[in-house]
Amino acid sequence: MAVAPPPPPPAPPGPPGPPGPKAPAVKRHHWIVRLTHWTTFVSLLGMIMSGLQIYSAYARFGERGGPYYYNAFQDRQFPAFSRLGGWLAGALNWHFAFMWPFITGGLLYLSYLAYSGEWRSLLFRPRDIRGAIEMQKYYLRLRKDHPPQGKHNPLQKLAYTFIVVLGALSVLTGFAIYKPTQLSWLTALFGGFQAARYWHFWAVWIFTGFLVVHVILVFVVDPPSLRAMITGWYRGRFPSHD
Repeated sequence: MAVAPPPPPPAPPGPPGPPGPKAPAVKRHHWIVRLTHWTTFVSLLGMIMSGLQIYSAYARFGERGGPYYYNAFQDRQFPAFSRLGGWLAGALNWHFAFMWPFITGGLLYLSYLAYSGEWRSLLFRPRDIRGAIEMQKYYLRLRKDHPPQGKHNPLQKLAYTFIVVLGALSVLTGFAIYKPTQLSWLTALFGGFQAARYWHFWAVWIFTGFLVVHVILVFVVDPPSLRAMITGWYRGRFPSHD
């Protein structure tokens, strides 16, 4: 009985094909958004560092002799590299110098959002709650695939909406302790001078946490968004607008 010849060996793999076309670049950020973004970043960093130096002059919250508000950093000095100004008066000068670009940039940004209608893609609404939960599952590795999104995902909308409110709170508490006599009604609204200092101080740590998480997510989830915030043009995974 004839034996069938063995099958021919498989053909060697051919050369790899040409890479697929790059995703088209889309215009993502107006120059006003980019300008105010980097202005806010620099001024916020300067205010945090000068604020830590101001805090070092009296590292408690409450009148001398107590009682004091709870403060995990009471009577502690922050490292010299994290403080700006060298002493109280110098730190105050730096703080006020960064305060005005921060306020001006924030007002310009909010005015642009209102005029352009872009606030609609940033404002967190009740309908975004489910999407925010799904996005959080993805970040916690409880979900494998990245949820679909537009220009901003629901968790980003929540963060950006919250940070605008926090910015307004920081400015108001800042003026309350900057002019406690002239703006006595505002200082009283926050519970007095020491209470206004307290809320102003803790806003610093929320801003710091936001900055750290924001930078990490940019590099881990969507690195092209950093280039977009510099050039205005985006070429990445999430090019669409809401």
